[in-house]
Amino acid sequence: MFAHPGQRYSRANIELAKIARQTRGVTLVDLYAEYPRFKIDVETEQQRLLDHDVIVFQFPLFWYSTPALLKEWQDLVLEYGFAYGEGGVMIAGKLFVPVVTTGGPEEFYQVGGRNNYPLRDLLTPIEQTANLCGLRFVPPYTLYAALKAAGDDGLAEHIEGYGRFLKALRDDRLDLDAAAELSVLTAHTLPIAEEAQP
Repeated sequence: MFAHPGQRYSRANIELAKIARQTRGVTLVDLYAEYPRFKIDVETEQQRLLDHDVIVFQFPLFWYSTPALLKEWQDLVLEYGFAYGEGGVMIAGKLFVPVVTTGGPEEFYQVGGRNNYPLRDLLTPIEQTANLCGLRFVPPYTLYAALKAAGDDGLAEHIEGYGRFLKALRDDRLDLDAAAELSVLTAHTLPIAEEAQP
């Protein structure tokens, strides 16, 4: 699920979406393009969840949370009896990965920093949603200071890393236990196993 309400102002998220769209075996759903009036087709979205083994939320951090349409999607699609609660085991066991960009640098996201909390702490509601739904949470693939990164090599490295990350998820080559030891994932910290040689 790709959610960015201001795509014309984005460089990082648009480039990440392009990589996802070009990666074989990955389905990119642009929520703001698909649901510009916020009228989410719950049955279609639930079927998409059933059809995939990995669920990715890609978004810029907005007021320490997800953009509004992604929150609306969660409220409607992750229904009791489907995603949680009595009989709500339909997506249990799948992987869940947030892919997050921030406006501020990493040092803003720490105790005593400008935002007072580490990024992972701010994403606790999303992580707990994944837990409630029986999903396996993968630490967020993160680009701090996305605007600054767009002006240097940071964005190119992050985009290249995202392509490797998506392929590793697709091919079951991400070391999930090693990833779980990290607070966030970056292009430089991805625990990916080498591809098997023919």
